[in-house]
Amino acid sequence: MENQRLILFLLLSFTVLLLWQAWQQDYGPAQSVAKNAANSTPTTTPSPPVAAKDVPVSAPSAAVAPQIAAAPKGVAAPGAGQRIKIETDVLRFEIDTQGANIQRGWLLKYPTSLENKDDPYPLMGDTEAIFHVAQSGLLANAPAPDHHALYQTEQREYKLQAGQDSLSVAFAWQSPAGVTVKKIYTMRRDSYIVQLDYQVMNSSPNDWRGRLYGQFQRTDYSEPGKTQFVYSYSGGVVSTPEKPYEKIAFSDMAKYQPPAGSGKGGWVAMLQHYFIAAWLPPKDQIHGVFARTLEGGYHILGITGAETLVPAGAQGTLTTSMYIGPKEQKRLAAAAENLPLTVDYGWLTLVADPIYLLMEFIYRWVGNWGWTIILLTLTVKLAFYKLSESAYRSMAKMKKIAPKFQALRERYGDDKQRYTQAIMELYKKEKANPMSGCWPHLIQVPVFIALYWVLMESVEMRQAPFIFWLQDLSVKDPFYVLPIAYGAITFLQQKLNPSPGMDPIQQKVLMYMPLIFVAFMAFFPAGLMVYFIVNSVTSIAQQLYIYRKYANA
Repeated sequence: MENQRLILFLLLSFTVLLLWQAWQQDYGPAQSVAKNAANSTPTTTPSPPVAAKDVPVSAPSAAVAPQIAAAPKGVAAPGAGQRIKIETDVLRFEIDTQGANIQRGWLLKYPTSLENKDDPYPLMGDTEAIFHVAQSGLLANAPAPDHHALYQTEQREYKLQAGQDSLSVAFAWQSPAGVTVKKIYTMRRDSYIVQLDYQVMNSSPNDWRGRLYGQFQRTDYSEPGKTQFVYSYSGGVVSTPEKPYEKIAFSDMAKYQPPAGSGKGGWVAMLQHYFIAAWLPPKDQIHGVFARTLEGGYHILGITGAETLVPAGAQGTLTTSMYIGPKEQKRLAAAAENLPLTVDYGWLTLVADPIYLLMEFIYRWVGNWGWTIILLTLTVKLAFYKLSESAYRSMAKMKKIAPKFQALRERYGDDKQRYTQAIMELYKKEKANPMSGCWPHLIQVPVFIALYWVLMESVEMRQAPFIFWLQDLSVKDPFYVLPIAYGAITFLQQKLNPSPGMDPIQQKVLMYMPLIFVAFMAFFPAGLMVYFIVNSVTSIAQQLYIYRKYANA
């Protein structure tokens, strides 16, 4: 019974931790900032709320941009632009000609919900409910377009046509000083990478020196369709050669200190549960990182590129790119180094990564994520069979001598000291060790927690159907069949295990444990519940088999 209590305690503690994290995410101090930010955001004006403060005002280092002006001049008045619609086979954007920034963005392959399959998921937006925009511009030693400058474009709508592999959309800007800039977005079929090029044509008599910056501006809004009671990180991430994966929470952006100097490699991103928007500067170019929080709860995270020289009468190009899409590990790995770390398994990444690869391999054979979860759980249980056998063999011995514990309880009554001494003597006489049933399970705990995080973090689970009424493994069971079944299985497990030395109070607490689990797990995603149930049923089957095998041992 010691082993059973340990497992139940670990599972309960883990569940309470998840619930606490979810409560903090939804109702903690950061939420008040999000509400204030949302309430102060104009719903009809796509322009940034504080134009004077949302431009990167310092270079990453003196070596990168020694002579560049601190801030551009001639910012266009808010509301002066027009919306340009761009659509590929997987992405849809609205880009305002004022700044030529991505004001709204949808993922066409990911519906908002099963009930609204025709509504693509809104990853970016400039409304009160969702404020998350991608802004970019140039800072130079001469007039240059920042993310408020007014551009011109030839069409109001652009769409990737059948037979096309890529789509490019150009926005033009020109200064009286003789500098012309084309801001070009290039998107490719079946790709969530958006390439951004600034073509600078310097017709002025002076050399042009400038650098590109890209930034996300976002509030801490509640994600559409987010599963309650399951915590997932929402906020910024910075990747540098020194720190491949550093979380920058919204509450920390105001005080964030970027690494000293600048370097090659890395990226910045805004994360939510299943999706990501990331700035991906060229790997071979030096760049810097910046973050800040504006009045009203608007958070900015961005990158600045290296200085580019465009001599008088010449032309030059400044380049960067973005990944705006799902956290699919293969796509992330192809986009940038360390970007797959945004599928956040925490300190169990080394264990979780092989589990994910195994899950992906199984799915290629069965084609259903529900059956994949079942086969994956069975595979992991089989791999740990010998450890489980050792634990259950010890438990079988404890169950065999359970009547002797009861006899000792009746003999010594309330004499706790004498009862404890008698228990120790019995363990010694029968060569039984209650802890020998615990250690094999403790060794397995990190693996099964890693399996939990793989199932929770994988975007593949989102809206993945299984069987019958389970049509979305990422949300709770609509009829609560799985949580109730899990409670019944937990109750059965209790009956199978020995209970030496338990007083009546302990027995009552343990009796109500299945009901507590049902209440806690009623809102857990169905995919996780499938995992919990299969894991428990398999444990019961192993336990019965091993008990029978060692009944006379």
